[in-house]
Amino acid sequence: MRHTVFPVGSLVFTLLGVASLHANNSPSAIFDMQKRVAVTGTLSKIDWINPHIVLTMDAKGEGGKVDHWTFESNPPSWYRSVGLARADFAKALGQTISVEALPARDGSLFGYMRKITLPDRTTLELVTN
Repeated sequence: MRHTVFPVGSLVFTLLGVASLHANNSPSAIFDMQKRVAVTGTLSKIDWINPHIVLTMDAKGEGGKVDHWTFESNPPSWYRSVGLARADFAKALGQTISVEALPARDGSLFGYMRKITLPDRTTLELVTN
C-alpha cells in the first residue's frame, strides 16, 4: 500500500502544479499588450469569481451580426477596494456598456479589460498587477 500512495500522491501534486502554472499565465502571453480594442454592447453576463471576474457582452460586428465578447478583469477584491460591488454590475445586465481592452493574441473575441463605462456613465480605469 505504501508503494502505491507515493506515486499517486506525486502525480496529484504534479498535476496541481501544472494547473497552477496554467491558471496564472502572464497576461502578455495571452493578450497583445501593444494593442487596444474598444467595444460597446449589451452586458449579458458577469461571473464574479476569483482569480478574475469575467464579463460577457454582445456587440454589433461586421455586417450587423452579433459578436459575443468575453473580457477578463481584475479580481472581485480589487473592485470592492474601489467601491464597486457585484450589485453594480448586476444592475447593468441587459444594458449598454463600453469596454476598452487588450485583445487576445489569437484574434478571438476575448480581451483583458482596461476600462469600463457603465450605463450610469460611471467610468473606471483598471490597474493591473
